[in-house]
Amino acid sequence: MKDEILNYWEMCARQSMSLQRGMTFRQPPAHGVILMSRRTNAPYDDHMSNDESVLVYEGHDERRSSDLPDPKQVDQPRFETNGRPTQNGKFADSVDHVRATGGEPAIFRVYEKLRDGIWSDRGLYLLKDYAAETSGVRSVFKFTLEQAPFDSAAGPETSIGDLSTSRQIPSWVKQAVFKRDKGKCVICGANDNLHFDHDFPFSRGGASITPHNVRILCLRHNLAKSAKIE
Repeated sequence: MKDEILNYWEMCARQSMSLQRGMTFRQPPAHGVILMSRRTNAPYDDHMSNDESVLVYEGHDERRSSDLPDPKQVDQPRFETNGRPTQNGKFADSVDHVRATGGEPAIFRVYEKLRDGIWSDRGLYLLKDYAAETSGVRSVFKFTLEQAPFDSAAGPETSIGDLSTSRQIPSWVKQAVFKRDKGKCVICGANDNLHFDHDFPFSRGGASITPHNVRILCLRHNLAKSAKIE
């Protein structure tokens, strides 16, 4: 669920897989998984548009090995040594296929790292484009994804309506709120099944651009509140 706060193991359970890599492609209509980070020590250059509706996600490096002590010095691979596509290749092949056939873009659930072991569900994004860009001495993949107008891989029939950019809670706001609220529901102190919530509801004009109107609620109190003004 969008804006849900999860620890790593909860995230793995939700996706029914061990999330040991940052990008996992699944053939539509199933959705893949993207793990992103914009922290200062993040290993890849992931960033979002000013309105947070577009994600530019950097592809992943060659695996580290005894023959390759520093993967950052070589091009990001599209193929494995056996000729099969890497995850980079699967992402790129999907875009190429959509361009050639006019099919539906691949869907990804995006999780953003807030701090070690703590993640926020950013919702579903559609893979729209890719490019191979020169960065220093090597070539890296840049994948462009746009926020989906729905929050279920089932598709538009589960639409969550007009996703005005002000609905998006910026990463710095989430980090500030998580620290301020000590990672607990502000009503009952629960530390599981947590969500970022608009104190004054978004549907009634509440904003997301500062921590003042965002707080942490557990699932029970989030559902109880719904769109009511307390």
